[in-house]
This record gives sequence, structure tokens and C-alpha cells, in this order.
Amino acid sequence: MRRLLSSPGINGHARQNNANIPHRTLQHHPRGGFAPVIIESRANERVKEARKLLQRKERKESGLHLIEGEKLVREAIFSGAHVVSCFLEEGYAFSPPESAIAYTVTRPVLESLCESQTPQGVVAVVETPLLVPPAVYPSGLVVVLDGVQDPGNVGTILRSADAFGAAGVLLSPSCADPYSPKTLRAAMGSTYHLPVWQGALAPEIARLKQSGFVALCGDLHGSETLPALASSVALVIGSEGSGVSAEVRALCEGFRLTMRGRAESLNASVAAGVLLYVVSEAMPHQS
Repeated sequence: MRRLLSSPGINGHARQNNANIPHRTLQHHPRGGFAPVIIESRANERVKEARKLLQRKERKESGLHLIEGEKLVREAIFSGAHVVSCFLEEGYAFSPPESAIAYTVTRPVLESLCESQTPQGVVAVVETPLLVPPAVYPSGLVVVLDGVQDPGNVGTILRSADAFGAAGVLLSPSCADPYSPKTLRAAMGSTYHLPVWQGALAPEIARLKQSGFVALCGDLHGSETLPALASSVALVIGSEGSGVSAEVRALCEGFRLTMRGRAESLNASVAAGVLLYVVSEAMPHQS
């Protein structure tokens, strides 16, 4: 169940009461005026609540996730994502959206909210979009990930899907969390550029085929010749170790890349990038 953390929590109040909360906690400055209170302790309640979002279980239960770094935060803002709060390193110049509550923190506190070794001044708490598959899939190229468990691979594939104009990405429940910090960093903002869904693959691929999609999967034993493609294609990328599951493979036409060297296979994200290029070029709507 999705929930917004309420007091005492990341935003201090439920979302509907955010307008009544000052965007920065202020204290009177001895020389006159007001200055932001600087959070210096990692044990601060708001910091502790935000840190919980480094755990997948907490992200799923709260419907929230963390974003590290100004570039990704801006991508989320520009995409229309709801930013609940921002933690800004003392002295870092960044203007959070009006809807967000901003907290000024010391460098060690900011680092406690990050998985990266060199956090870049700002961490944001953002609402996670619902991952429920749509009633009707958009036409075009839909990328399907079957058990891709490495966050870096999932993020890189999201970035490639965005680059090749995919209409969306569907993940199996066993895939890495698309909103984990590592996945988000690897996606470089692309997570916020296209729809991301999650669901049981066999029934979803069956639905895609019923609506006119050609289902195609990477398969080491498949043909090196692409089948005739419709203007809508579901391209399935298998897991790093096992490839596409038998249940899903039975619903797809297999295709393998021609490889001249001695390597038997490619890394999942590399294979996805090559397949995306080949398939997108072969689709009727592409020049």
C-alpha cells in the first residue's frame, strides 16, 4: 500500500498540509533576520526517515524514493514528479520546487543519505509513480525485462530505451528496483522520461500480442534474421545468468545477434542496446 510518511516524518505532515509548513526551518540570527537551522546529526528524525528509503521494502511501502545529485533532481522536477522534500548541503546553491520542504544539512549528514561516494549537494525525496501496467499499452516499442537483477543493468537499459524512443519499459517482479539509487544513477534521468511498469510477464505479453504487438526476445538459439515487424514491438531482454524464462520465450519469436568472436553472449545491458538499435531501425515507422 502506498502511503506518504506523516509526522514525525520526511515532510512533517501529510501531503495535503504541506502548504502550511515553512519551506525551511528558520532561527533568528543574532545580527537580525533569519537563517536556516542546519541539521548536524544523522540521528535527526527527518534524516532517519529519509535514510530508510535506501531500503527497497521501505520504498515499496511508502511510495517514495531518494534521488541523489542536482541533475537527477532537476530531471524529476522537469518531468512533473512530486518532490516531497530536499536535503541541501550547507552552502550549496539550489532552489527546490515550491511544493518541497528544504532542510539544510552538513556534509556528513548528506553522505548518510547517499550510496554514492561523492554526493553532489542535494538529495530529494520524491513520490514514486504507480508501476501498474496500463489498461492499453501505447503503440511503438515496448521494452520488457525478464529477471534483470543488476541495478546498473536495469538503469542502463532504461537509458537506452529512452534513447531509441521506446514507448515504455515493463519489468518482471524479479527485476532490480527501477527506483533504487543505483538504478537511477545508471539511468541518468531516463527513468523520468518514459513510463515504467511492473507485472507478471506472461499475461502482459499475451495482452500485448492481442493488441497487435510482435513479441521478440533475445535468444542464443534463435534466428539471426528478424521476423517481419509490425509498428508495435515488445522486445524482451532476459536475465544476466539465465536469459529469457521458458514461459516467456514460448510467447516470443527468438532472435540472436551475429557475433564474430569467441564470446558466447553479451552483458544484458550491452545486448539490450544493440537489440534496441537493430529492432528500432527495422520497425516500419522508423526511417
